[in-house]
Amino acid sequence: MKVIIIGGVAAGMSAASKIARMDHTAEIVVYEKGGFLSYGACGLPYYVGDFNDDYRRMIARTKEQFEKAGIKTNLHHEVIKVDTDKKQVFVKDLKSGNMFIDGYDKLMVATGAASIVPPFAGVEKMGVHVLKSLEDGIFLKEYAKDPQIKHVTIVGGGYIGIECAEAFLNLGKQVRIIEAANRILMPFDEEIASMAMEELTKHGVKLYLNEKVKGFIGGEKVTHVETDKGTYDTDLVIVSVGVRPSTGFLKDTGIRMSKNGAILVDREFRTSVDDIYAAGDCALVYNRIMEEDSFIALGTIANKGGRIAGANIAGEHQKFIGALGSAAIKVCDIELGRTGLGEADAKRLKKKYKTILVQANDHPAYYPNPTPITIKLIYEEGTKKLLGAQACGQKGAVMRVDIFAVAIHSGMTTEELGMTDLIYAPPFAGVWDAVQIACNAAK
Repeated sequence: MKVIIIGGVAAGMSAASKIARMDHTAEIVVYEKGGFLSYGACGLPYYVGDFNDDYRRMIARTKEQFEKAGIKTNLHHEVIKVDTDKKQVFVKDLKSGNMFIDGYDKLMVATGAASIVPPFAGVEKMGVHVLKSLEDGIFLKEYAKDPQIKHVTIVGGGYIGIECAEAFLNLGKQVRIIEAANRILMPFDEEIASMAMEELTKHGVKLYLNEKVKGFIGGEKVTHVETDKGTYDTDLVIVSVGVRPSTGFLKDTGIRMSKNGAILVDREFRTSVDDIYAAGDCALVYNRIMEEDSFIALGTIANKGGRIAGANIAGEHQKFIGALGSAAIKVCDIELGRTGLGEADAKRLKKKYKTILVQANDHPAYYPNPTPITIKLIYEEGTKKLLGAQACGQKGAVMRVDIFAVAIHSGMTTEELGMTDLIYAPPFAGVWDAVQIACNAAK
């Protein structure tokens, strides 16, 4: 069996590794458009911001290690077309420009997603960039060392935008965030997101909300950003307004896709075309609490999806148990975590729900340095079944959201979790943990 894998980062290399372990006779060929394999893209803002001084720490396994495991990898090779009838891929060697055709028995699509770059005027200027690939990170880390770069503008207040803001704060830059919506971090509810906004403002970040970017001004290099409300000095712009699945090359293949271009897969990560699988940011994924397919571009889901797809390519029939959209972010000196439904989700799905917002310390006051954790729960009216949870605090907030994730995954109620046998010891938690205090407050 010959397996071709398009994309060599999270889902692609998880699939390749799983196939190699299960079927030693399989011929596995990977085509990766970029110059690196299997790296943790979530670490890019921290690399740029000098929290990490060596990009190699983000690489899980090298090309040489994969080759040693029997996986043939081809960097700087882009698959530009797939012929599903002939089971062939058309490949372009990006360094030489040469084109060639390769055949497969089974195909895995793991091309991820690309940064959305709106057609702003002047978007092509030097100093206007995205942070998506390891190459982007390596470039920006060096570029930002220029002492003339003092003002950094972040366009977009999502996860990457906020992480980039902290990165450039750490480099001593003046940071501005321009967001078209009325707040940042839209996956979080307003009560939790507002704490992140307060924290950024406290650390000197200028927030411009309800403001739309029109374009960038300057000669070869950007010098100003123009919005519908004003013009601001800037030396560097990071465009971070979202991502779009990299699936354009699959046009006319018959592979079913959603409106945003994400590939539709079943719970075994099979596409609508025989012998073709897909996982990662290029595909939708089953959302366990919503009971529908969702676009959730997270590394955790990409790695799980790749592993399951690889096992099924090798002959098994493993099924994905479902995602909850669990995610977290550090914002300067605080941390935020969320899982399950937010209020907007609950309203869209017409759930009969209630919410509770509770503040409790991470450990008792009779042990030094207790800090508050704010927890918001969304739960079903009547049954009190947990639907979603979000938390914010200086420490201990994010890992407590993991407790809520397990509870939501298992269908627990607030009453059940409120009485679950959690750990108590003064350095770590009170006799009633913050998780339980929140649950027991739900009426």
